[in-house]
Amino acid sequence: MIQPDAVAKPPTRSSAVRNPFVVAGNAVFVLLMLIAIGGYFGLRQFTSPGPLTEAKTVYVPKGSGRDEIADSLERQGVIDSATIFTTGALMLGHSNLKAGEYAFKPGASMYDVMNILVDGKVIQHSITIPEGLTSQMIIDRLNQDDLLTGDAPPVPPEGALLPDTYKYERGTTRSAMVRKMQEEQKALVDQIWKQRAPNLPLKSPAEMVTLASIVEKETGQADERPHVASVFINRLQKNMRLQSDPTVIYGMVGGKGKLDRALTSADLSQPTRFNTYTITGLPPSPIANPGKAAMQAVATPLATKDLYFVADGTGGHAFASTLDEHNKNVAKWRQFQQQGGNAAAAPSQPAPAPVPDDAAPAPAPAPAEAPAAKPPAKPCKKGSKACKQQTEAEAPPPAAAPSAPPAADIPLPAPPAASATPNPSAPPPAETLAAPNDPAQAAKPKKGGFDDPVANTDHDPLLDKTFDLNSPQSVQ
Repeated sequence: MIQPDAVAKPPTRSSAVRNPFVVAGNAVFVLLMLIAIGGYFGLRQFTSPGPLTEAKTVYVPKGSGRDEIADSLERQGVIDSATIFTTGALMLGHSNLKAGEYAFKPGASMYDVMNILVDGKVIQHSITIPEGLTSQMIIDRLNQDDLLTGDAPPVPPEGALLPDTYKYERGTTRSAMVRKMQEEQKALVDQIWKQRAPNLPLKSPAEMVTLASIVEKETGQADERPHVASVFINRLQKNMRLQSDPTVIYGMVGGKGKLDRALTSADLSQPTRFNTYTITGLPPSPIANPGKAAMQAVATPLATKDLYFVADGTGGHAFASTLDEHNKNVAKWRQFQQQGGNAAAAPSQPAPAPVPDDAAPAPAPAPAEAPAAKPPAKPCKKGSKACKQQTEAEAPPPAAAPSAPPAADIPLPAPPAASATPNPSAPPPAETLAAPNDPAQAAKPKKGGFDDPVANTDHDPLLDKTFDLNSPQSVQ
């Protein structure tokens, strides 16, 4: 009987191979290899240039989570993979991504995008508040800025906001902007007040800001502010009224609009709390928000004795310490104004009409012909009748006795010929002091009973504001 060959037993597996720890270790190794390979390719993609071909601005709302931000960036084409972006941020320990408005450059990698969001490098916007705006106008500007959020606070007092250029992020509240302006204004006012010149007729920082607001509205030239400030300082020291047109306008419109007409003499004499033609000293509060330069000009004014200034026709002013000197400046300005406000105006006498180049000169008038001479008379016999008639014919006729003409025929003296430039020293016509058809056209400011022998009297040239180019039509 044939017996089958005995089959050799398979080798016994090592107990170490069957050890579950070994199996787990192998699995971990394989997993690590896969992770390493995936991590290599993921890291390569994480640091490689991104899909952006041009700069892009993205706004991340406040309260957005990491995954939500990653999904939004992927949808907007800033990154290739939200998963890789989130994984990379977690592995690098950057789980806190900040909200805001960001600008990403073309080709920005996910690593670059992550660093921008981690550092919070948001776009900085700016808003410029010009010097001389009222608080209401500043609030209006903030309300017109769509990048700001929230309701504006109540209108702050005049002079409480510092005109400047402010940086801010999109989503900043309007209340925060106003608060920043107030804080910077307070700090600057305190600093300038400490550096003020001695013996100023100002009792407090508030009075300094009030006078600075008037200086701000009176001149737009930075180098003139200390000189204009010195005029008002000198007037305060002499108890003279300031007589500033911007204070009249503010008293009429309250800083909420424009005065769409010229000031009249009736306006100057209309009492308000701010009209420095009718009140002595400073108004009760500023008429605008002055800038740093105007406040410094008031705190350290130019050392002068000047009490007057008038527009010089170039955008600046001519200053004077005496009334006579000022009247000369006024005359120059009136002459400039009469010439149409042009420094190169025509001369005072009309010039002859120019002759075209191709025109022949006009012929000179022919001289009048002399009367023909009579032939000499024939000699006559003295005493004869013919000689007597000849003598009578040659004698000149007797002069007629003068007779008084009728009263209607007596010519009146002719008025002097009009000139293209009226006499600068002559007072301006009444209609130049008031708007056309103004019933109060002929009204004059009332005379005050204060310690100023010149101001607010018929001899005060500051009552005639027609020569002031810088008299604003609105407080803005």
